[in-house]
Amino acid sequence: MTDLAEIAQTSKAWPFEEARKLIKRIGDTPPEKGHVLFETGYGPSGLPHIGTFGEVARTTMVRRAFELLSDVPTRLVCFSDDLDGMRKLPGGLPDPEAMRPHLQKPLTDVPDPYGTHDSFGAHNNAMLRRFLDTFGFEYEFVSATDFYRSGRFDATLRRAAERYDEIMEVMLKSLREERRQTYSIFLPIHPETGRVLYVPMKHVDAAEGTVTFDDEDGREWTLPVTGGNVKLQWKPDFAARWAALGVDFEIYGKDHAANTPIYDGICRLLGARPPEHYVYELFLDENGQKISKTTGNGITIDEWLSYASTESLSYFMYQKPRTAKRLHFDVIPRAVDEYHQQLRAYPGQDTTQRLNNPVFHVHGGGEVPASDMVVSFAMLLNLASVSGAEETETLWGFIRRYAPDATPEDNPQLDRAAAAAIRYYADFVRPQKAFRLPEERERAAIADLRDRLAAWEGGRDAEALQSEVFAVGKAHGFEPLRDWFRALYEVLLGQSQGPRFGGFAALYGVDETVALIDRALAGELATA
Repeated sequence: MTDLAEIAQTSKAWPFEEARKLIKRIGDTPPEKGHVLFETGYGPSGLPHIGTFGEVARTTMVRRAFELLSDVPTRLVCFSDDLDGMRKLPGGLPDPEAMRPHLQKPLTDVPDPYGTHDSFGAHNNAMLRRFLDTFGFEYEFVSATDFYRSGRFDATLRRAAERYDEIMEVMLKSLREERRQTYSIFLPIHPETGRVLYVPMKHVDAAEGTVTFDDEDGREWTLPVTGGNVKLQWKPDFAARWAALGVDFEIYGKDHAANTPIYDGICRLLGARPPEHYVYELFLDENGQKISKTTGNGITIDEWLSYASTESLSYFMYQKPRTAKRLHFDVIPRAVDEYHQQLRAYPGQDTTQRLNNPVFHVHGGGEVPASDMVVSFAMLLNLASVSGAEETETLWGFIRRYAPDATPEDNPQLDRAAAAAIRYYADFVRPQKAFRLPEERERAAIADLRDRLAAWEGGRDAEALQSEVFAVGKAHGFEPLRDWFRALYEVLLGQSQGPRFGGFAALYGVDETVALIDRALAGELATA
């Protein structure tokens, strides 16, 4: 075991904690299948979304942590539930009404409305794979349709028929009385219409591995459970997948947490050991409501990447997965700046600290890049705000005076962040800006700050400028001092929060800050 692996044995970083559970699970001998299997699931009724990214990113973090601790090979399977019936017409498609005749058919039997793939399910699967490939995830794709129809699932399905009554007993305990009357773990696929049927079973023949049922017209049918003639309801399917694949680890949201005993119980009935599972808290929008791809609240992956890097999103996903987090546009600047703070800290840390640093896990335990962000994203936003910048060159004019050695070529992260800051400012900050006139005490304090800055001979020393700003607030009796800074932000920047004002003055320029104060005191900003 390497020194790095030795130290990782006691790391409190959550991926290492989960990896150690897997080490304990497999014991001294590798699994019979020869590898440890990680899995994530995907419902292809819609396009991949930010939650999909989060599940695969977090699973990959645990996988990489495990690989540091163990020589046992690993696999990551992304499983698409594409045999599910299309239960409602999807929105946002070219001609959703044309899909109405295909309701309740498996998604892989529904024509592709875009005309680019063999089916709607195949189209969305392709989007998933392109999505995962774009971010460089290492995975194997498995289609439920192929899994059922190729025979790979047959042994588990026959076992489910043999243990039907016991599995039904587990399921019925979790259902309301009215649902119990018609529930079956098996959903037959009608031989003529191709629709997934939600009908009760008249008989399940364990020896023959068949199910007998009446269709919606009252005709009786007997079908084998193998070969893709039936599929399992989603909760039994979840567990059966674990059993059939030999899954060792799966991560899923809190909305599944109440079902964990059901999944585990059915997996055991099917003769397999349930995997280690990690339940994460759900994301919330700015109003504290659960984010849903159906309602479209929250942020899409494309929206995040319009303003920030993939790494900043991975950093956000790493942070406290078991704590509910608001996922809306306001979190992006903070995530960017915190990610770069950790990058800057990394070179000076010892091995223990590095293993606990989020960027170690964001970058898969490999080479962690250096940060070239000599100006924070939050500060770039404020520069865009006061300068009205519409091009990155405007921001670079300020950056060069503050950091003469910085260039777009040598600081590509900063250059991309500057362009993103201009977009973010135009889309989210500018529409919300609301300047106000200072109250009497605030006016006197701001005028005092103006005069001190006009006489300033300390250059672009951000800390010294910040001390001067503090001194003005104290001299004018602001208690707490945050009221002083709030006044500065609201009067000069049109917002209730802002950067360290000394750092802002250093970057924007002392003379320029004096001119900004003059405009504010003259009422020009509030009038505009």
